[in-house]
Amino acid sequence: MVNRLVGKSLFGLLVASAFAPLAQAADAPTLNTGSTAWMVTAAVLVLFMCLPGLALFYGGLVRAKNMLSLFTQCFGIAGLVGVLWVIYGYSMVVDTTGMVEGQVTFNSFVGGLSRAFLAGMTPESLVGDIPEGVFVTFQMTFAIITPALIAGAFAERMKFSAALWFMALWFTLVYAPVAHMVWGGSGALMHNWGVLDFAGGTAVHINAGVAALAACLILGKRKGYQNTPMPAHNLSLTMAGAAMLWVGWFGFNIGSGGGLNGTSGIVMLNTQLVRAPGFWAGCSPSGSRSASRAPWAWPAARWPVWWASPRRARMSASAVRWLSACCAGCSAT
Repeated sequence: MVNRLVGKSLFGLLVASAFAPLAQAADAPTLNTGSTAWMVTAAVLVLFMCLPGLALFYGGLVRAKNMLSLFTQCFGIAGLVGVLWVIYGYSMVVDTTGMVEGQVTFNSFVGGLSRAFLAGMTPESLVGDIPEGVFVTFQMTFAIITPALIAGAFAERMKFSAALWFMALWFTLVYAPVAHMVWGGSGALMHNWGVLDFAGGTAVHINAGVAALAACLILGKRKGYQNTPMPAHNLSLTMAGAAMLWVGWFGFNIGSGGGLNGTSGIVMLNTQLVRAPGFWAGCSPSGSRSASRAPWAWPAARWPVWWASPRRARMSASAVRWLSACCAGCSAT
């Protein structure tokens, strides 16, 4: 009887050991080609938002003589931040060394450098069910467009070399730490606080907005302001840029899910629906009591007058502002 039990035990161990590799293989993350294809597309869409979308949006609002300068700044930022991201930026954002869930340590504020120069990444490396190389590139596009957002604040007031120095320092000292605090996972400062940021409401838009305000206050007004006319030189370019931002924002928001799942449809719907109030908010005239009481009816009543007015610039800017506002909670149902 004892021998029979021992035999059964040995047989059970052999069967368990035979199927253990299969169970481990089932638990291990596997490449999802559908999600990978989407994340590649999303990364391209986010980069498209910056070049040429944001460059055209800002470029049409400045004077004609500064159009090329602003475009060059956006190109320069894309090249500079792309290199810094690979050298140390990615590591500062995603490295979790020294982090403890629920505790505040130095690494709750900024990641380490164990992933500098993308150390440890191989063609087989996966983040979720997509290749790590795709994840690195997608996050790089966020790192590129965030400082580019600031460029519109000091347009016409900063030299190209000074702008690049400012962006390099800001990316290192501000963007990478804040992105780590928000998206670093368990043990990161804002993760411990319970901050929800699905697609960059804090790490991208609030972060860039505060930096833009600070830059404006330090640099001061444009030379000749209030004495020299400074009209937007080409609103057609601005509206074309706003349209590119509109399309690219689907990659920005949906791609932040890291792939495709049931939440993707909700994010897509919320991203599209938020444009409507942004559009109409830009239509309504400033200081009009009737518009505040009935903002939806005013554009229809005075459509020809509105279309011929400078409010086209406000409409474009308003749509972009509302899109920025939806990033943090665009996955909400």
